Amino acid sequence: MSRWRPPSPKSSPYITREGYLRLEHELKDLWRRRSEVVQALSAAAAEGDRSENAEYIYRKKQLREMDQRIGYLQKCMPKLRVISAPPPDKQRVYFGAWVTVKDENGQENRYRIVGTDELDPAQGHISVDSPMACALLKHALDDEVRLITPEGELRYFITEVCYMEDTGK
Repeated sequence: MSRWRPPSPKSSPYITREGYLRLEHELKDLWRRRSEVVQALSAAAAEGDRSENAEYIYRKKQLREMDQRIGYLQKCMPKLRVISAPPPDKQRVYFGAWVTVKDENGQENRYRIVGTDELDPAQGHISVDSPMACALLKHALDDEVRLITPEGELRYFITEVCYMEDTGK
């Protein structure tokens, strides 16, 4: 039996203006903190035996993780497409929209459709590539949306669509 798997589909290159600014800030902060970690690493290396030096081992690990994140951000940020203007039809669901949906039991949930690097379920931010966002996209206010899940079909009704700054309101 082969271990080969098809490559995962590429995520959408979209990001909100707020999300892009957060990534820029994170990259600058990582570069600033990296110099501090390098200084601490060289101080720990000067202490002698590195094989049992917990500070040295910790700082090497910390530096490796920071370098991986910096590399990822430097590679992905130029490919991102910043979407900052709302679409002409503000009654339909597109990237960046805040969408309020009501399920069959009357429970309301609010989501914002954002890029994969902005994903934050605690704030209601869902990826544009998620099944829920794919089901919502291009639907309008008062539309019924069907979402197929392993447990069965779920039905939602769109009760609000709005485009505004990332305030969570």
